[in-house]
Amino acid sequence: MSSRPRSSRRAPRRRRLPMRYLLPSLLLVALLAMLMLRGYVHSEVLADHRIQPPAATDHVPEKILEGGPVIDTRGGRETGMSVPEHRLVLTFDDGPDPQWTPKVLDVLKEHHAHGVFFVTGTMASRYPDLVKRMVDEGHEVGLHTFNHPDLSYQSKSRIDWELTQNQTALAGAAGIRTSLFRPPYSSFADAMDNKSWPVTKYIGSRGYITVVNNTDSEDWKRPGVDEIIRRATPKGGKGAIVLMHDSGGDRSQTVAALDRFLPQLQGQGYEFVNLTEALGAPSAHTPVHGLELAKGKAWIYAVDASDNVTDVLVVGLAVIGVLVFTRFGLMLLLSGAHARRVRRRGFSWGPPVTEPVSVLVPAFNEAKCIENTVRSLMSSEHPIEIIVIDDGSTDGTARIVEDLRLPNVRVVRQHNAGKPAALNRGLANARFDLIVMMDGDTVFEPSTVRELVQPFGDHRVGAVAGNAKVGNKDSLIGAWQHIEYVMGFNLDRRMYDMLRCMPTIPGAVGAFRRSALERIGGMSDDTLAEDTDVTMALHRDGWRVVYAEKARAWTEAPESVQQLWSQRYRWSYGTMQAIWKHRRSVIESGPSGRFGRIGLPLVALFMVLAPLLAPLIDVFLLYGLVFGPTEKTIVAWLGVLVVQAVCAAYAFRLDRERMTHLISLPLQQLLYRQLMYVVLLQSWITALTGGRLRWQKLRRTGAVEAPGAPGVIPRQRASRGNDRRPVA
Repeated sequence: MSSRPRSSRRAPRRRRLPMRYLLPSLLLVALLAMLMLRGYVHSEVLADHRIQPPAATDHVPEKILEGGPVIDTRGGRETGMSVPEHRLVLTFDDGPDPQWTPKVLDVLKEHHAHGVFFVTGTMASRYPDLVKRMVDEGHEVGLHTFNHPDLSYQSKSRIDWELTQNQTALAGAAGIRTSLFRPPYSSFADAMDNKSWPVTKYIGSRGYITVVNNTDSEDWKRPGVDEIIRRATPKGGKGAIVLMHDSGGDRSQTVAALDRFLPQLQGQGYEFVNLTEALGAPSAHTPVHGLELAKGKAWIYAVDASDNVTDVLVVGLAVIGVLVFTRFGLMLLLSGAHARRVRRRGFSWGPPVTEPVSVLVPAFNEAKCIENTVRSLMSSEHPIEIIVIDDGSTDGTARIVEDLRLPNVRVVRQHNAGKPAALNRGLANARFDLIVMMDGDTVFEPSTVRELVQPFGDHRVGAVAGNAKVGNKDSLIGAWQHIEYVMGFNLDRRMYDMLRCMPTIPGAVGAFRRSALERIGGMSDDTLAEDTDVTMALHRDGWRVVYAEKARAWTEAPESVQQLWSQRYRWSYGTMQAIWKHRRSVIESGPSGRFGRIGLPLVALFMVLAPLLAPLIDVFLLYGLVFGPTEKTIVAWLGVLVVQAVCAAYAFRLDRERMTHLISLPLQQLLYRQLMYVVLLQSWITALTGGRLRWQKLRRTGAVEAPGAPGVIPRQRASRGNDRRPVA
C-alpha cells in the first residue's frame, strides 16, 4: 500500500473574511471604540457616584486626626504636616474647566500668586492645554482621580487604575507626573475615618502625598463673594490650605472673590505659594520621557479624536433627522396629492391607449421562473407581443419558452452580454412603438400592461413606472422587503412623480416610448443600475416620467441574506454610478438643468446620503441605552418608529395592502435596516476606492406563480428542497 508523501499534501485553505464584511466591521469597531472612549472620558462609563457615609474613627491614629492637612504615609510613615504661618496654599479641585480655569489662572497671574490644581483625568484629557498652562505658569498640579469616585468603595485595582489613568493624562498634557493627591469628597484631616484611612495608607504605598485642607471656602455653594472671602481667610496669621473649585458649575463668585482676596491678604503679609514651596520640599513634578510620554501623548490624541468623531456624529445625526423628517413630510403630503389626482372621477392621461405593445423579457438562467412569467403575460387584457431575449442561458431557459408553443411569443437568442444588451436586442426586434420591460422572475396581472401604457395618452410622457410588489412574502425576510417596497419604493415614486423627477423605472415593471429610448441611445451599460441610468437620461431629454399605481407586478424578492446583499449592493453602487454619470446636468439649462438642480440633489440626499447616515439613529440608540439617558433615548427612538409606522400604514392604505404585515416593522428596523446600512457603506467604499463591481446573477426559485385574477396576490409555490432559504 503506497501513500503520497506529506510534502505533496495540500494544506487546507483558510477561509478569509470577505472584504464586504471586514471593512464595515472594522469601521464599526473603530466607531464603537471612539464612543466608548468618549463615554469613559465624560464619566458615562465606569463612573461611580456613590458617597460613603461617615464611619467610626477608632482605627485612625490620633496624630493624623489632630495633625495637619498634608498626610504622608509613604514608606510606612504616618505623618500630618501643616503649612507655616503667613503662607497660604490655594487649591482648586475638579478642573480644568474651559470657561472658569482660564479666568482663575488670569487672576493668579495678575496678582503674582501660585496655587495647586487637583485635576481629574477626565477633564485633563479633554483640556490638556489648560494643564500645560498651569505648569508653564509655575503652579503645581495634583491628582484628583480620573473619574472622581469615592475611593473607599473601590478595590485596589480600581484605585491603581484611577491613579495611572490620571497620570497618563497629565503626562500627555504637560509632560510630567506628580506626587500630590487629593481624594474626592475629602475634607479636613480630622474627618478621616475607618473607611478612608486604609485608602490613604494605600495611596502612600504607591508614592503619593495625600493633601486635604484646613480652610474650606465652600465656594461650591455660591454663598456670595464676601462669604467666600470670609471663609477662606485663616485666623491670626496662620498658614492654611484653602479649598476652592475651578470647575463643576458656575464659578463666577470664585473668580470675583479671588480678585479681592489675593491683594487683601497679600497686604496683610501673606504669600500665595505652591505646596512644596510652602513646606520647603522638592517639587512634586517629575518630567516624563520615552514610552511614558508617548503613551500620554497617544492618550490625549485618542481622546481628542473621540470628541471630534462624536461631534461629527452629532452633526450627522442632526442632518439625518432633518432628511428623514423632510422625506416623511414630503412623502405624506405629495403621495396623498398624487393619489387624489389620479383617483379623482374623470381623470385621464388623454385618449385611451389601445395600440399593441411589445413586452421585452430579458432572461439569463431563469428556467425556474420563465414559464410563470410568460403565462402571466398570456392572460393580458391588452394586445401584446412577447419577446424573450435569452442572454446566453445555460439552463435551458429558451427551450422552455419555445416548448410552450404559445402565440405571439418569440425567443431571441444571444451570447451572454448583460441585461442592457439583451434589452437593446429586444428593442431592435420589437414591432410596436410602445415597449414594456420586465424581469424574468416577475409575473403580471391581466390588467398590468393596459394600466401601464395608459399614461402614454399624454404625448409628453416618455416612460412609466409600474407598481412592483413582493410576491414571496411568506418568509420573514420577504415580509421585510414587502414593507420596503410598499413604503420605501412606491410611496417614494408617488412623491417623485409629483416633483417630476422620478429617479428609477423599476426593471420589474416599466414602459417606454420607442422614440424616447432611441433619442437617448437605448439602454446603456455604463452603470450597474441601467434602469436608473435610462430614467435620468429621459428626464434630461425633456420627457415626463410618471407612476402608474394600478400597473401591479409581482416579483420574486431574494430569500437569503447573501442574495439580498448581492442585489442591494448592485443597486446602491449602480445608483451612485448613475448620479456621477449625470452630474453635468447640475450646470446645464433646460429640462436637463431642471432635473440636475432638483431631481439629482433629491436622489443624492434621500437615496444615498440619508441611508448612509441613518445608522447614526441606531448608534445613538445603543449609546443612550448604555450610557444614558436611557428613558429619553427610548422615547426618542420610539418616536422615530411611530413616524415610520404612520408612513408605512399610509402607504399600505394607498396600495390597499393588509396591515398585518406591519407587525414585523419594529424588527425590520432593528435587523433588516442594519444589513442595508452595511450594503450601502460597502458600495461607498467600492466607489471611493475606484473598485469595479461585476453583475451578479440572483438565485431564483420560481416561487411566485401567475395570478388568477386582477388584484389577486399570486400564489406562492411550496418550498422545494433547499431552493428557498429563509433569513435564519
